[in-house]
Amino acid sequence: MTKQTSAVLLNYLEGGVSEIVLNRPDKRNAFDDAIIQQLIKALEVTERDDQTRVVLLRSEGKHFSAGADLGWMRRMADNDHAENLNDSRELARLMSTLNHLSKPVIGLVQGAAYGGAVGLAACCDIVLATANASFCLSEVKLGLVPAVISPYVVRAIGERQARRYFISAEVFSAKQACEYGLVHIVCDDEASMHARCNELLLQLAGNGPQAMSAAKDLVFAVSHKPISADVIEDTAQRISDIRAGEEGQEGLSAFLNKRKASWVPGDNT
Repeated sequence: MTKQTSAVLLNYLEGGVSEIVLNRPDKRNAFDDAIIQQLIKALEVTERDDQTRVVLLRSEGKHFSAGADLGWMRRMADNDHAENLNDSRELARLMSTLNHLSKPVIGLVQGAAYGGAVGLAACCDIVLATANASFCLSEVKLGLVPAVISPYVVRAIGERQARRYFISAEVFSAKQACEYGLVHIVCDDEASMHARCNELLLQLAGNGPQAMSAAKDLVFAVSHKPISADVIEDTAQRISDIRAGEEGQEGLSAFLNKRKASWVPGDNT
């Protein structure tokens, strides 16, 4: 099933996979305020959809996204401070919604990923890129800063690399992005990237949906925090809660009885 919302597509694939697709290849998938709203809406739909277990974020055409649309930038240049603040808050809402989506998100990057597109990649849980993909935090070339995406990008590539690329606006390769932590897997081309993505989807299909959501939330709960008594107690509570829950009980029973868990595709008998 495909739902078309202007420049953003929401496709429902087999196995509980939903894909959100930037569909402006003629504009190098640059985004503006309208597309930001469409992306937020698509993400909110997948969040509420009990049938969605994994979300794919990808783009049509040669490029993942060139970042902000030129027409949008022209309009923003003419806007006053209050209007610019509202625009920025909506972009911030997009990044936060993507970053904190309870479902696993796989991002597929080909060609250019510039400006805010680097933020989109940083907010995905798993990122695959083609070998010819290129990344650039280009804001300072326009006399701007990558403010809204900075919390996510710094967490992805680290403070040291952020200090370089936020300031220099250099283009860096998929291989470098992988070394820095923004990309997890570099593939030869788009065909091999989609094949590797399908392998990952099979891997995720074997995992408990609620457990994956809880595991994602766990990362946020412990990241950058000292290993204090409160954190230790919180982690103990988390494993106790999920172990006693329906999915945890089913997973343990399946393992002990050497059968497939109920959420695994195929014959579970």
